[in-house]
Amino acid sequence: MKVSYIRSDIIYRKIMEAPAEKKNDIYRYELMMPFKGKWDCYSVPMKAATPNGYDVIMASGMLGHIAPSKVDYSQKENIEKISSDLLWQSCEQSIKKSLDCFTENGIELPISEYLFTVLLANAESPYISLNEGYCGDGGIPGYIMAWLIPNEFTLTHLSVALAHETNHNVRFQFIRWKNDITLGEMMVSEGLAENFATFLYGEDKAGPWVTKTDMQTLNEYIKPIIHDGLNVQGLENLNAYLYGDEMAKLQNYPCVGLPYCAGYACGYHLVKHYLKKTGKSIVEATLLPASEILEATEDFWNEP
Repeated sequence: MKVSYIRSDIIYRKIMEAPAEKKNDIYRYELMMPFKGKWDCYSVPMKAATPNGYDVIMASGMLGHIAPSKVDYSQKENIEKISSDLLWQSCEQSIKKSLDCFTENGIELPISEYLFTVLLANAESPYISLNEGYCGDGGIPGYIMAWLIPNEFTLTHLSVALAHETNHNVRFQFIRWKNDITLGEMMVSEGLAENFATFLYGEDKAGPWVTKTDMQTLNEYIKPIIHDGLNVQGLENLNAYLYGDEMAKLQNYPCVGLPYCAGYACGYHLVKHYLKKTGKSIVEATLLPASEILEATEDFWNEP
């Protein structure tokens, strides 16, 4: 099992010192090109066919990564905060530790090489502020990314976020992603990833997508709305269920009356309920179809 990384701090320094007209290409070809396999899965070209067209820079910006044009000397301190060898080693360890959970349980992973990086987030992005300054993406097997505004809180949660994303990375090697994915399937997937992260790092390290929801709101308000929408399909329709109305509004997606990351919190508690009820390990559960988990947790929806 090979885990390697692209040291973004070195490339960001290069971008910081480069003239404005060269910044985009350094970002594009040195930082993003190694992840071309991931971007290809999302049909995102490295470079747009027309000036200012849709490409890896625009797509990165939409996810909340800092734009290369904004990487100047004002970012020097942030770059320094992600420059320690220890930080990169602990990120690598988190991914290796996560993968080992599966291989040590006799699970043979189809993918044997994993590439990751840690990017700077755009402090002005509403998604980033709603997520307390950090995010990740591990949906394409073999590729893992996290992005953050580096501070004590986000740096402490970085390894946890990478464990969450590695869980997605493993699951999607066995459960095929489909574009008509349902809310139930997405919710289970997120619930598995966060339960895996807290299994490795402790419940006190759960992300804001779980901790910002109290149990009373979950049971009395969120569950009935989510339960009614379990079969909803289409990423634009799922958005408000998973991320809440505030995030859906930002993208002009339909709202359903839910608070921040309601679907994530619901998924976390549903999977937790499943593990407790069945006695299965989080490693076993990660490879199961969502339908099996949803079927076994019918009683979750009526819990007080």
